[in-house]
Amino acid sequence: MKLLIPATLLLAAATSQASPVTMEDQTQLNVPDAQRAPQFVPPAEGELPDNAFGKMVRDGHALFVDTRRLMPDAVGNGMNCSNCHLDQGRMPHSAPLWGAYPMYPAYRKKNNKVNTYAERIQGCFQFSMNGRPPAADSPQMTALAVYSYWLSTQAPTGVELAGRGYPEVPQPTGGYDFARGQQVYQAQCAICHGDQGEGQKVAGEYVMPPLWGKDSYNWGAGMHRINTAASFIKYNMPLGKPGSLTDQQAWDVAAWINRHERPQDPRLVQGSIEKTRVKFHANDGVNLYGQKVDGVLVGQGTGG
Repeated sequence: MKLLIPATLLLAAATSQASPVTMEDQTQLNVPDAQRAPQFVPPAEGELPDNAFGKMVRDGHALFVDTRRLMPDAVGNGMNCSNCHLDQGRMPHSAPLWGAYPMYPAYRKKNNKVNTYAERIQGCFQFSMNGRPPAADSPQMTALAVYSYWLSTQAPTGVELAGRGYPEVPQPTGGYDFARGQQVYQAQCAICHGDQGEGQKVAGEYVMPPLWGKDSYNWGAGMHRINTAASFIKYNMPLGKPGSLTDQQAWDVAAWINRHERPQDPRLVQGSIEKTRVKFHANDGVNLYGQKVDGVLVGQGTGG
């Protein structure tokens, strides 16, 4: 059984006015410097045993790369886990599972508590998938955790492995520019993700994920932060050409993508964008939620 799968990868982005920003609190992972060459190598498919454990790893892999189709009750948009964690969760500098699993339990500022690995995955379903997190002891969550465990075979526990997360891309001195970002998007990203960020479908299923609109990640997802999206883009996009964009281009295109509407933050406070901004977004890296861009309030959300 081949473990190689889809072309459903994410992001590569783009665009209007120059906006100097500050990064008082990026809430970015404390990931190793991008210059450190990853040394850890996850196990190969051929190493899987032909027993119940091997079957569960394969089940977890299938859920990871085909999440939307196999877990329709938990996913509320057009995303799969493999859209943000490329090469089936194996790729360095793309938040690989082998870099994450050994670091949990861990405190997360986002929910102000020590999270188990299952709780961390549930957060992905709530925000990146804009869905309803499955129970921590559900068969699907168990399979996803076992797949992550297997990819981490022989990885040290509690050690920041080189290649973990998305390495930080320094904020350009002049901030970001939407117009430049739009140009980058049209030149580098639209071919896969569509002129309007709508993604691409084949036979009704997304093969390239939408970057904004009702089927994209919501306003609570980590990728809504311009600094986080810039980091992902810089080290992973355009597909097949990672590192080909400058830091400035990565920031510009990330800002262009994240000025567009997407599903509402599920933590919306008393129906108020302003209260939600103050509580959850004011110190959450560089983001546009609750701000006005060209006179339009960002963060109003999209319909279902």
